[in-house]
Amino acid sequence: MTTRWSRRGLLAASSGAALALGAHTTADATSLPSTEITEITEASESSEAADEFATLRATWRTLILGEGFSPTADPFKTRLSELGTTAAQLRSVMAPVSGSLWPDLVYADPEPDTDQESYGYSANMSSSFSRLSTLAQAYSQQGTGLTGDSGLRDDILTGLDHLYSEVYNENQTRYGNWYSWQIGAPQALLDVCVLMYDQLAATHITNYLNAVDHFVPDSAVSAYSGTSTGANRVDLCRVLALRGVVGASSAKLALARDALSPVFPYVSSGDGLYTDGSFIQHTTVPYTGSYGSVMLGGLGMLFALLAGSSWEVTDANRQIVFDAVENAWAPFLHNGLVMDGVSGRAISRGLSASDAKQIQQDDHLRGHPILASIVLLGQGASSTENARWRGLVKGWIQRDYYSPPMSDPALGLTSLARLQGVVDDTSVSAIAEPTGHRLFTNMSRATHRRPGWAASLSMADRRITYYETGNGENLHGWHTGSGMLYWWGDTFCNGQYSDAFWPTVDPYRLPGITASRKVLADAAGGDWGASLPDVNWVGGATDGQRATIGQYLKGLQSTLLAKKAWFCLDDAIVCLGAGIKCTDGSAVESTVENRNLGPTGTTTFTVDGTAKPTSYPWYETLTAAKWAHIGGHGGYVFPGGATVKALREARDGKWSDINKGGATTVLNRKYLTMYVDHGTDPTNASYAYLLMPGATAAQTQARAAATSWLSVLANTDSQQGVSVPSLGFTGVTFWFGGTVGDLTASNPCSVMISEKSDGTAVICVSDPMRMQTSLTLTWNKAVSWVTSKPSTVTSATTGSSLTLTFGDLSTTAGVTQKITVKLG
Repeated sequence: MTTRWSRRGLLAASSGAALALGAHTTADATSLPSTEITEITEASESSEAADEFATLRATWRTLILGEGFSPTADPFKTRLSELGTTAAQLRSVMAPVSGSLWPDLVYADPEPDTDQESYGYSANMSSSFSRLSTLAQAYSQQGTGLTGDSGLRDDILTGLDHLYSEVYNENQTRYGNWYSWQIGAPQALLDVCVLMYDQLAATHITNYLNAVDHFVPDSAVSAYSGTSTGANRVDLCRVLALRGVVGASSAKLALARDALSPVFPYVSSGDGLYTDGSFIQHTTVPYTGSYGSVMLGGLGMLFALLAGSSWEVTDANRQIVFDAVENAWAPFLHNGLVMDGVSGRAISRGLSASDAKQIQQDDHLRGHPILASIVLLGQGASSTENARWRGLVKGWIQRDYYSPPMSDPALGLTSLARLQGVVDDTSVSAIAEPTGHRLFTNMSRATHRRPGWAASLSMADRRITYYETGNGENLHGWHTGSGMLYWWGDTFCNGQYSDAFWPTVDPYRLPGITASRKVLADAAGGDWGASLPDVNWVGGATDGQRATIGQYLKGLQSTLLAKKAWFCLDDAIVCLGAGIKCTDGSAVESTVENRNLGPTGTTTFTVDGTAKPTSYPWYETLTAAKWAHIGGHGGYVFPGGATVKALREARDGKWSDINKGGATTVLNRKYLTMYVDHGTDPTNASYAYLLMPGATAAQTQARAAATSWLSVLANTDSQQGVSVPSLGFTGVTFWFGGTVGDLTASNPCSVMISEKSDGTAVICVSDPMRMQTSLTLTWNKAVSWVTSKPSTVTSATTGSSLTLTFGDLSTTAGVTQKITVKLG
């Protein structure tokens, strides 16, 4: 067997060559033959290059294994022991035979193609490499009980050769999922090659690299399109970079570095980061919390790998990624969790049927790796950015009472070490959750943060899909883009969507949505975000603290039409619905709330001062209800009274119901639901209510009694609007031009006005349809002068009323245009 020099031997030889060169240079150079001088120079250059590749391998090894932690102190001691136990179990059942390396991971596809069955076989191939990576980490880490174990080493090498000879080689035609061949398998394979580098024969490394070159040729990054964009492009660059590191190829490293550059610039369509903080993957899917997490983590690792090397990433546009930490990721992080509305199919990956550890994934466990990625990325950012990000991360760690990150069983040891470093850093002070509103017009999402709570809204339009399904995942996500309104408290209700919510909730009664009860098939609408509603009016206007938001809703595979509006205020969100019509022959409902009360569900429910039964099942039609309160959650107010149906139900569900790879264990959760029943085939139904997260029963009752606090100015198919005089707030969604209260608009638009106590006002206007080439807005309010306006305002007439004339708004991407005025 041909063996490679060990890293230590290579460095020693390199040092020797350098010393030899130094000795020669002290002598008379003219006395040396020119050929010898050339050979010495080439040897020096070769030595320096070898040193640099060895340094890169060492750097990646550290990035994989972690640093700065004690293997004898918990949680690391326990985690390392668990790694050793897992590796021992995997070793004990590893059985190389034709078609598999492990009996439960058969990769031999009898009918290789790209159908769902073939996806499973290719995933098994990729998972086999992932298991070898686990074994290699147990071999390389301290404190696993298998550190440096020769038998484990031999098993790893056997496994690598088996997979190469059987399936992952330069002569194999790929089948199933492209991802398994171009990202999943080669990433794990190359990680193993770095960890086991000194144990691998040169011929074996050559074989493995030939396989990688076959499945991930340079052409994989030749065009920024298809499956080579956003997070996928970063993953491909990681493969190319590690292929360069393991194979000592400067060309591959340069290609990987340069192929990252298309990821950085802001985009105006398709995959990538947008100036408003949106992140899209798969062309139509908001994916900050899943693919975005992969991209952030991948960039952090590649920046760290190449820092200070000949291939350092120096593209000035990488600052866009740094800016995105607070512009794109932080808005969707709350107390350690990442909001489900930007996690796509990942919401259905709660518990896998093949997960031996039986760790249930959720919004918290998806959020924690993002925290670790931010810490790593900070090492390449400015000192100011790094310090602030560490403060943000410390705050998220401290506030995650529901699922403490330092006890996260799914968080990798390396990520755990990064977070522990922040926890132990006494120079870092935790930064509190911010308050304010963010409107992500390019992905039809919004977040609203107030002291004590946070909310998120998910919508769909011509550019953004209802939901994404694919690979047999997220089979019942049909209505998640139909105005789903999520919310969490600061120290309460942080597990609302974490505790087996997705497999047990009624998918036709997601909180905030309006939907037909028409039965939909699994994965209705097609894979990969294929179904887009034929609507343009989705978006709103915000001053950064409050907002007016609207969604013209067309149901998925349904005749349902509805106009939905939200007015995001200081302690409440006002929710209006109008023009609700449908001819499906099915009931139509608007879900006011659907709270997951956990396995026991004894939370109190009070309506107009009367406590309702806590038994299951329970159902009641609440007639002329003015307010309701869910103990420990919040309050709901129905202006003018409403007929609302309420029920308590215990719901069974399995992760396999919504994900073909999910566990089949039956779960049961208790739900308290309120909804407005619009009946079968409504023609012009409506609703109105206030959501008050965290409010007490007394606060909810007081708000209901203060009938003058809120004025519903309009709630029709043409316009929806409200005013709250005590806040100086007026908001209107003009679905069509017209007059609402003191506002008149010539064309469809969104308007929000905040009148200040200092005699000024901020007027916020947007064109959610992205179609208005002109707009005239009149406010019947005395205005003395305009103090600031954007260039889109072509004229402003003041006096007893204000008239604003806008030019072309169609190119503003629905972004809010802010005008400040002096009243009087």
